[in-house]
Amino acid sequence: MPLSEARADVAVVGAGIVGLAHALAAAKQGLKVVVFERSGWAVGASVRNFGLVWPVGQPGGHLYERALRSRGIWREVAAASGIWCAGAGSLHLAYHEDELAVLEEYLETTPSARDGGCELVSRNEVAEKSPAARTEGLRGALWSPTELNVDPRQAIPAIASLLASDYGVEFRFGTAVRGIEMPVVETTAGDWTADRVFVCGGEDFETLYPEVFAGSGITRCRLQMLRTVPQPGGWRLGPALCSGLTLLHYDAFEHCEGLEALRRRFDEEMPFAREKGVHVLLSQTARGELTIGDSHDYGLTHDPFASEKVDREIMNYLETFASVPSLEISERWQGTYPHLEDGSELVSHPEPGVTVVNGLGGAGMTLSFGLAEENLRSLVGQERSV
Repeated sequence: MPLSEARADVAVVGAGIVGLAHALAAAKQGLKVVVFERSGWAVGASVRNFGLVWPVGQPGGHLYERALRSRGIWREVAAASGIWCAGAGSLHLAYHEDELAVLEEYLETTPSARDGGCELVSRNEVAEKSPAARTEGLRGALWSPTELNVDPRQAIPAIASLLASDYGVEFRFGTAVRGIEMPVVETTAGDWTADRVFVCGGEDFETLYPEVFAGSGITRCRLQMLRTVPQPGGWRLGPALCSGLTLLHYDAFEHCEGLEALRRRFDEEMPFAREKGVHVLLSQTARGELTIGDSHDYGLTHDPFASEKVDREIMNYLETFASVPSLEISERWQGTYPHLEDGSELVSHPEPGVTVVNGLGGAGMTLSFGLAEENLRSLVGQERSV
């Protein structure tokens, strides 16, 4: 493209779910959008996760509402692109009284969850909903109908294709952004000009506006995950499953006073799992594979070598609450994502016209679409007030 034509209303750096969400929100407003991705395709956190849109993990209030809005956009995108999107819901299984007590307290203290359809269900009701949940010793479960399941490896490229075909978004894969000095965006394939830039670079904190990240407290989380072969005979998991360890992971439960007793028990009974940040979710792909994980190590730099002991810990805990036809593992991988200890996301404006969006942690699939719409509305509102 000649330099005179290398112009867009909005430039987005990064073609993961955060970048795609901002590209969609801008394109819906009729803006000309270009997306730069340094890799040949998105290979980061957005394709290395469960594929779960997980509102139940968000604390009640604004973030829960954002998650539900994102869920609605996922359904719209799935319908338009043809990607598989299952409204499977989820079950948090309780095998101990302290786990059940946290679930009861959560429902009592979280009106938005009740309004969203969350409820406690009995062992017999669990058996009706899930062919995989172990019912021996089960005291009850939290049923949530809001969770969606997509296959991220299918969904992320499909969303990019939809944006290109239906909204005219231009994608420049294999193109790194080396610097920004508004309105110029300097890339490895030449300079562009743009009125607005969204920097959604995932775990790349060093290339663009490193001072923003240095002052934010952001770090990286490394995780380990596994995937089985397709389940035989077309067997389907139904709701995504998790158990007591998951109550210690998500902010939705953090306010529950009963969590401290649960934390003490797991610290005593499963010290290695707690050290490695293990909590276990089970989801399924369209092809019938089961996705299993994960662990959580935090730091700016990580050992690149996966631990078989961590994988065994994940699998051993899985088998305490789920029974499936085949646990033959076909893939193992490590993922990394940006993480903020004291907030849900990093949104910064290092210079006029530039917005850095990062730090959604493990909730990128759950929150990105809603956050992007909020960011676009905010910018439009600022421009109208000037």
